[in-house]
Amino acid sequence: MADAIISVVVERVAAIIEDKIRYEVNLVRGVKKELPDLFDKLKTIREVLADAEKKEMNDQSVKSWLKKLEATAYEIDDILDEWNYSLLRDEMEVSAEPEQKIGCSFIPSPCLCFKKVSVRRDTAMKIENVKAKLAQILKEKDDFKFQTNSQPAIGTVTVREQSTSLIDLKKVHGSDIQRKKNDIVSKLLLDADRAQILSIVGTGGLGKTTLAQLIFNDPQFDMDWLKIWVCVSDPFVAAVVAKDIVKSVGKETIPPNDDQLELILQKLKASVSGKKFLLVLDDVWTEDSDKWEPLKINLEHGAAGSKILVTTRNERVAKMMGTLDGDIYHPKELSPEECWSLLRDTSLAGKSEEEWGKFENVGMKIVSKCKGLPLAAVVLGRLLRFKDMEGWKHVENSEIWELDNEDVKLFPHLVLSYNELSPALKRCFSYCAVYPKDHRIRAETLIQEWMAQGYLPYVRGNGAVELKGREYLENLAMRCLFQDIEKSELGDHIEWCKMHDIVHDFALFLRKNDDNERSCQACDPSLVSHVQKYRSLYWDKEESCHVCDCLKSVRVLRIRIAALPVGMEKLIHLRWLDFSGIELSKDGLEIICRLYFLQSLLLSWCKLTEIPREIGNLVHLSRLDLSGNRIKELPESMYSLVELRSLSLENCSLKELQKEIGNLVQLRELDLSRNGEIKELPESICSLVELQILKIEGTDINCLPEALGELSNLRRLKLRQFKVGSQYNKLGFLKKLHRHLIGSLDLEIYCRSMSELVELVEDARQEQLKTRLQKLETLEIYFWGTMNEMEQSSLSSSSSSSLWMEVVEALVPHDKLKELKIRGYKGSRLPHLMSSPLNFIKQIDLTRLSEVSSLPAMGKLPLLEILYIWEMEQLKLVGREFLGIESSCDDVVVAFPKLRIMSFGKCSKWEEWEDVTEEEEDCVAISIMPCLTDLTIYSCSSLKKLPHRLLRKAPSSLWSLNIEGSSELVKTYGEDKEGSACSQHNPHRVLRHQLF
Repeated sequence: MADAIISVVVERVAAIIEDKIRYEVNLVRGVKKELPDLFDKLKTIREVLADAEKKEMNDQSVKSWLKKLEATAYEIDDILDEWNYSLLRDEMEVSAEPEQKIGCSFIPSPCLCFKKVSVRRDTAMKIENVKAKLAQILKEKDDFKFQTNSQPAIGTVTVREQSTSLIDLKKVHGSDIQRKKNDIVSKLLLDADRAQILSIVGTGGLGKTTLAQLIFNDPQFDMDWLKIWVCVSDPFVAAVVAKDIVKSVGKETIPPNDDQLELILQKLKASVSGKKFLLVLDDVWTEDSDKWEPLKINLEHGAAGSKILVTTRNERVAKMMGTLDGDIYHPKELSPEECWSLLRDTSLAGKSEEEWGKFENVGMKIVSKCKGLPLAAVVLGRLLRFKDMEGWKHVENSEIWELDNEDVKLFPHLVLSYNELSPALKRCFSYCAVYPKDHRIRAETLIQEWMAQGYLPYVRGNGAVELKGREYLENLAMRCLFQDIEKSELGDHIEWCKMHDIVHDFALFLRKNDDNERSCQACDPSLVSHVQKYRSLYWDKEESCHVCDCLKSVRVLRIRIAALPVGMEKLIHLRWLDFSGIELSKDGLEIICRLYFLQSLLLSWCKLTEIPREIGNLVHLSRLDLSGNRIKELPESMYSLVELRSLSLENCSLKELQKEIGNLVQLRELDLSRNGEIKELPESICSLVELQILKIEGTDINCLPEALGELSNLRRLKLRQFKVGSQYNKLGFLKKLHRHLIGSLDLEIYCRSMSELVELVEDARQEQLKTRLQKLETLEIYFWGTMNEMEQSSLSSSSSSSLWMEVVEALVPHDKLKELKIRGYKGSRLPHLMSSPLNFIKQIDLTRLSEVSSLPAMGKLPLLEILYIWEMEQLKLVGREFLGIESSCDDVVVAFPKLRIMSFGKCSKWEEWEDVTEEEEDCVAISIMPCLTDLTIYSCSSLKKLPHRLLRKAPSSLWSLNIEGSSELVKTYGEDKEGSACSQHNPHRVLRHQLF
């Protein structure tokens, strides 16, 4: 882990050496020579860090040496921070006193000169001190005989416990593993034209190898199959793997010392040629396709139907080897009962059931630590094997990572995964222990904290560092070090994730420090310890509301105490600050504005009424959250924060957005939601070419700048309403929106005359809107305005209906839409999309469709779950075509296959709901609404009866029928079979069993 911070420090020192004028270090006697010497020492140490970090797991002295090195590296980093801070402070002081620039501005004040000299001397002394520490660390380095990065590795194949195909079925626990085994065996037995590759992916200790062993030993792979089991070495050496396959087959021989890859591959080809084989490659690590390709090419000479089964911890490996998404399997954790069974069989083997009973209560509590991981149950079971009840209770009351002498034994597989990570990834991974167990981690926040800690390498370009952070997070997730992954709406990146408790324990173990940590009598020891390990702090203890020097190195800080801690200005290394939900005065915010290195500042709901001009001092700020404050205007200085990439002003009291917003050229996310007094957006907002997300729902903006739609990076535009009409936006604006726009859109269309409708249709005909809206998931279309009778008579009813249909067809995309609401539609027929089996809509809400008299074949919609039909004034008949049944009893037909909720309301002229025929009712192949649970009919006064045969076809899941305000139906169905009235709370509610 030390490699990550050492690399950052080396880069910073190199930058200072190359840019002496800016840093002014050449004005301090001795520093000019000290920095290059410091640089050389750091480089020398960095050359052995890879080997040192591998050895620290098993050597406490190496671990202590690395901790000392890491502390010194951080000390250097802090010194450089303090130096930069002094320079920034001088710049801010000068800019805060513009009158000094008049006249002899090139003559600095004596006070300022004295402060500069003092700071330089102090910096020189600190550098001298850390240089001496580094010299001692270098001297100790030689005692460990580390290999340098340039040295060839000795014994390149990592020593690991080799797996075999043998399995003791008595030790296999878990119902899911049996289900997965049956699923995979079924797929393996299917014929295919070429060798098919399936993969079992999961974290270490989850049971991947056990599942593979079960499959390998299934009797269905009889004598016709050539079965081969290979435990793959790391690093992946094609010649070694090929040799193991050839040896397992036994048909060909290879001279013991012959490592010629070409010869070995020829033997491999001859061994499998024409044979149907099942090859298990257990524990594959490499992501390098060049190493796998020669083996894959020769394995394809096996007979049709041959299969390869891979176990790996890394999903990238599975995909590199050619596994399709549908052929990747993830074993599940054991249930608590299954976990106890495994732990009990391991720890109490040979004991009686009576003995089991004595330990069961405490055993189930220990099992909760395993979180379903079979490896943890086995290791803890072995640990408990020779312990009495007191020993069991000690294990129950201890964190796994705190158990004496069992730490590395408990995490063997995780250590292997960890050692495969780069130094920067190791650091990012172990930092995640800063979150509580089972915490739902927000990816954006985690990446910003990594940035604040300096774990991410600097990459040029707007947002490039965040992209590198997302790459790191994806890398860790692919290696199964995260779980419960939640992707973005586009599915292109992780938004939320969690860590398995055992993985979390392992991350805690990595940061465990057995040395005596520095303490402070004035501060809570737990706060000091946390800052030393993570440079991160969650501050929620009121009694410790004073910033002491021992906390100065903190870089990530969440404050949840009632007031700003005294001495907050000392935290000059702070990069990430969350003060949300705590009342903050303007003076308090001015103190925060002295923390010049802040990159993320979260001040939501702090009861702020004014932002001081000093906010402009935070020149490194990339994320600023001011949501929920009573701010009416922003200071001009805020528009000078040119590195700002995310700005949230949601639920503030802003009256306008100044044109200077265009100065924030790197802004990618802007949230102006629920600022009701903002009437318009300045044209300058269209110059924010990097803008990806714009939220303006809850504002009173009626007309958007035309050029806004031309922002090519805009992916999400959140509006409460988008008004289209002569006084508002043009429909053509939607065409300008980038095709990757996602999310939801409330579209209000104002049509006060037929001429406006014709104009709207002409606009829709010219604009290819569907391609621009194809990523929308929620669309609400409201038609407003009435047309007089004279204008309506100028067009035939069929022509008018066609115009209305054409508008809707042009606006409703097909690909991603999940929810559709249409209100105020005046066409007599619903558009064809309402009955297209190509649609994947889950919810439809049709309200105030004044001219629709019948419904299309909506039963064909494959994923429709919720259907609301309200205020259809002309609806008279719901015919059999509504179900979408067109086939005979010879074909399997399902009408409304996913529908759960259906509601009709205020359809006053609805007289008949046509039933299915007797033949269709008796037809077993026809299924109608198999998932329906709720049916509501409200204020449909003309409907006299329900379609009995249709409802009898519905399943037992239909548990309620709600009838209100429909007098004829209430007369028929208002009492149950025993004649008693329905519930007093809902007198017209009828349960399904009362109907039939």
